[in-house]
Amino acid sequence: MASYPLFFFFFFFMFFCVFAISSHIASSATEEDEYVLTLDHSNFSQVVSKHKFIVVEFYAPWCGHCKNLAPEYEKAASVLSSHDPPVALAKVDANAEENKGLAEQFGVKSFPTIKVLKNGGEVVQDYKGPREADGIVQYLKKQVGPASFEIKTPEDAANLIDDRKVIVVGIFPTLSGEEFDNFNILADKLRSDYDFRHTTKAELLPRGKSSVTTPTVRLLKPFDELFVDFQKFDVDALEKFVEDSSIPLVTLFDQSPTNQPFLVKYFESPNAKAMLFLDFGHDQIDAYKSKYTDVAGVYKGKGLSFLLGDLKDSQAALEFFGIKEDQTPVVIVQKTNGLKFINLNVEVDQIAPWLKDYMDGKVKPFIKSEPIPETNDEPVKVVVANSLGDMVLDSKKNILLEFYAPWCGHCKKLAPTLDEVAVSFENDASVMVAKFDASNNDIPSDTFEVQGYPTLYFRSSSGKVVPYEGNRTKEDIIDFIQKHREGDETATEPSKDEL
Repeated sequence: MASYPLFFFFFFFMFFCVFAISSHIASSATEEDEYVLTLDHSNFSQVVSKHKFIVVEFYAPWCGHCKNLAPEYEKAASVLSSHDPPVALAKVDANAEENKGLAEQFGVKSFPTIKVLKNGGEVVQDYKGPREADGIVQYLKKQVGPASFEIKTPEDAANLIDDRKVIVVGIFPTLSGEEFDNFNILADKLRSDYDFRHTTKAELLPRGKSSVTTPTVRLLKPFDELFVDFQKFDVDALEKFVEDSSIPLVTLFDQSPTNQPFLVKYFESPNAKAMLFLDFGHDQIDAYKSKYTDVAGVYKGKGLSFLLGDLKDSQAALEFFGIKEDQTPVVIVQKTNGLKFINLNVEVDQIAPWLKDYMDGKVKPFIKSEPIPETNDEPVKVVVANSLGDMVLDSKKNILLEFYAPWCGHCKKLAPTLDEVAVSFENDASVMVAKFDASNNDIPSDTFEVQGYPTLYFRSSSGKVVPYEGNRTKEDIIDFIQKHREGDETATEPSKDEL
């Protein structure tokens, strides 16, 4: 299994290429042995509505990860069926045509996707726990127990310092009232991500003032200022406080298991991502770290999160951005819309002014692109990021554009079909079939949404963009082009011999 840092770089910048497996492997368990409930479009709402708490796995029969999870999920369901109260585990074949509506409703984009449904389905949360039986059991037992535990004694407070966790403690004069109720709402909402405690005895806590007279949330963490207090009890404000305060001022990008939860939080943050990559053996490493931390403090709470990575742990990131080691130290800013801003071979005293220019909108985005081909005479034309404007976006042609990855099996299978389509239109100057290597070129996300390979779009001569979601046959693709082409009423149909 890939480590979290690599996973999240691929999560943000790469896409899924699914390899279907034609055979369906039947479960070896008999119907009587199965503890996992089987749901579909016909019984989903009825079953979910009867449960205050139910876990639902959306799977595909051909998915290898789903097959690996199946026996662990079943084992966990068996154990949890005798828990007090029982915890129900269910599954939905999201690949089945009749269940596609459920998959869309719950935002299923990869397999397996696991959701936790509470209060008859009124509350839907992502499952963020382990994928092996013992871990599933322990995680779900925690989810159905109290969202927050009371600290009454020194022994209860003994484990509040943890170098891997952020712990949220509510301090109250009495365990009642609106503030206490809102704290518990927050604890239930975020229990998958944080440990929650509450107390009337602030003196038992290892950090912060021992005398607290007003309701206070104290966040204990193993980095930066080690604790921080908050006294606004609107639930949304509390959630923002916890989420913002649980990310280090500068997150370290490395392979340490201790650091993984904070990397997860960094990459899940809605902020733009600032990243400094350099050799930690650099003779000015302390100066870089000091300046970068100072700058992170300046922009805290301003929509920019900071990460620091050593070259030896950051090869995948550098490869993605197309950066060579001799171009480091490098500062990269990645916005949520995919735009990137890069400062190569940055000096210590250049970090602050460059980031200020970025925040002021004075830095131009960096566009990763392969070289424009010197010759482009194959039936399917090659488009790269630097030629996308001239060849596609500013073109007056009707264009079928494939976004692909060289390693994608489905893309390789489709390639000869697209060649045949292109040949069918080779005498029609108003139609072009083209391909775009999305793994090595930046995609303008405001025009094309690519979530898997291959993805095909048709752009008409007037600029209308339509996704192609039909069968991947020569005949169907040609019919689609003919249906959506514009501006060439005199164009001739491809000959029947060609079809």
